[in-house]
Amino acid sequence: MDRKKFLTTAGLAAFALSACGSVKPISAESKTNAPAGSKFVGDCNTTNDILGPFYRPNAPTRSNLITNGISGTVVTLKGKVFKADCVTPLKNALVEIWHCNTKGEYDNETNKFDQRAKWVTNDEGEYSFTTILPGKYLNGKLFRPAHIHFRVNQENSKELISQIYFKGDPHITEDPWASQSKAELRVLPISLEDVKGNLSVIFDIYLSDK
Repeated sequence: MDRKKFLTTAGLAAFALSACGSVKPISAESKTNAPAGSKFVGDCNTTNDILGPFYRPNAPTRSNLITNGISGTVVTLKGKVFKADCVTPLKNALVEIWHCNTKGEYDNETNKFDQRAKWVTNDEGEYSFTTILPGKYLNGKLFRPAHIHFRVNQENSKELISQIYFKGDPHITEDPWASQSKAELRVLPISLEDVKGNLSVIFDIYLSDK
């Protein structure tokens, strides 16, 4: 897709999606004070973001997105998917991710589906992808901050469409989506995971009940 059409398409996508609610810190009281036998809904739901114009269905099922010819800083993107009660892990949740390469380009056509994948959470609700840190591209006159798209589905939960961003990115403050207050807890640190210098980003996802 021509990036000049990004604003129009993204605006329509944003109009089509409703907010999932704000992300709030989870207190011990909010987790434990539900009446016995009641259906408790927590206050931790992950907020949504625009789908954007570059989503492609039928991405391959894989956890390693590092393919021949791909350059960039390797990072492990991982976390858990939880129910609306904020504490129960969800198995068999389908987690899709997609993002651009270091040149700001999406693979919109090839059968390689570069920087695109899906994975199903295990019994503990865990998912993990090995990929590269994305680059940036112009959205009108401004660069969009580096970001990774998520689409998450589970049979008893509402679909989540969202994005993550990275702490310290100077383009967040002027981006119409990343700068929103509801995105604050989706601006994540890139951490040194071990003594070998491997990098990781942890994104725990809290879904809403249907």
